[in-house]
Amino acid sequence: MIRRGAEAEIRRDEFMGRQVLVKSRVPKSYRHPALDQSLRAHRTRVEARLLQEARSCGVPTPIVYDLDTVNAEIWMQEIVGPRAKDALMKAGPEEVRAISQEIGRMVARLHSHGMTHGDLTTSNMILRDGRVFFIDLSLGSKAASLEEMGVDLHLLREAFQSAHSDMMYAYDIIAETYAREYAGGKEVLAKVRDIEERGRYA
Repeated sequence: MIRRGAEAEIRRDEFMGRQVLVKSRVPKSYRHPALDQSLRAHRTRVEARLLQEARSCGVPTPIVYDLDTVNAEIWMQEIVGPRAKDALMKAGPEEVRAISQEIGRMVARLHSHGMTHGDLTTSNMILRDGRVFFIDLSLGSKAASLEEMGVDLHLLREAFQSAHSDMMYAYDIIAETYAREYAGGKEVLAKVRDIEERGRYA
């Protein structure tokens, strides 16, 4: 076991001779057993599909090797590398710019294919060979609305305010790149400002 959260556990295992990660959705005793199994199986299928579809659109994600809906498990590639959160904290200005631009490009690519991540933070991105891999798409969606895309970037901005408050300029680089790479980017960024205003006066 390498990580245990409220919704899922992640462990290392072997699949056809290679080391993999296995994400298991944890049963919830407060739910009816049949409903719990159905919900966990559904969410597991949705996440696996999003990982595969994002990858097919050119957004780096772990390869899904197997799916076990009975045990609500995804068997997937382990992406070895630092989280973007940790890499940004150690990076110099030029590297921060390069990482931020790549994040902006990948978010733009995801959104341009109608998908959202759902928990877009620098903890859910891993750097490897100059690429940004998105992990944990369990809260993501397909055929996403403008609002959902706005929430994605709003969450990312909040993550920077929390974990990288001394480098908010990096979020600005992400936003600039995003607007340049995605035709609907300016509209989404306007929605982000709208979401922030709602929070300020709520």
